[in-house]
Amino acid sequence: MGKNKVEIVGIDTNKLKVLSSEQSLEYLKKYRQEGNKEDLDILVNGNLKLVLSIVNKYGKRSEQCNDLFQIGSLGLLKAIENFDLDLDVKFSTYAVPMIEGEIRRYLRDSTMLRISRQIKDTAYHYMKEKEKYINEFGISPTNEYMAKKLNVNLYQIQEAIESTLPISSLSEPLYNDFDQSILLQDVVSDNNQSYEKMINHLSLNQGLEALNAMERDIINKRYYEGKSQVEIAKYYKISQAQVSRLEKNALSTLKKFLI
Repeated sequence: MGKNKVEIVGIDTNKLKVLSSEQSLEYLKKYRQEGNKEDLDILVNGNLKLVLSIVNKYGKRSEQCNDLFQIGSLGLLKAIENFDLDLDVKFSTYAVPMIEGEIRRYLRDSTMLRISRQIKDTAYHYMKEKEKYINEFGISPTNEYMAKKLNVNLYQIQEAIESTLPISSLSEPLYNDFDQSILLQDVVSDNNQSYEKMINHLSLNQGLEALNAMERDIINKRYYEGKSQVEIAKYYKISQAQVSRLEKNALSTLKKFLI
């Protein structure tokens, strides 16, 4: 896999055409009304870069990228079949969490990590209820809403979300800036003893408590829900630069607690 290109067998990703939001809705309406397979093909091909952008986020090896691309494409087809044309949202806004949900489920089910049955059950119900919510409202629910819906606490929701995430490299950046970079290995101990894990966990909780409500929510949305800075900026109705600055400050605070 190249730096700026995801290699998918049988597809030249550089030649994929992208449909605009208006074009996607136009072809979706035509497909719903006429059931024409050509309209469906155009709609799918015109949104494959949504799948590729998410595959690029999760895939680390070329063979894994191909598997994730197939799974993500199923999520795209689900989004096409379930999207409510009466909702005042872009198709891509609805499709991205559907695609990512399919990929996360696949990674969760295929992981070699041992996850308790209780966490798996919570994760299963979380993903199911989240998909229903997205189908109804066109946006992702908050963790607070999901905790109430599933009658569990916020920690259990976060634990369930974490169980669906792919394994990350210790050299993977949590934050990149021109003059500062924080890697996963900076905040996770390389000692696997349970005592140090417990200390790290408690320190992280203390660090989260030291953040203000907005910083804490940004960290939650970025690293537990997988939201982009652009999505968070739209949610808070602020600029992406402001989100980036708040995230940087929050990560700097957390790093102090984990040193």
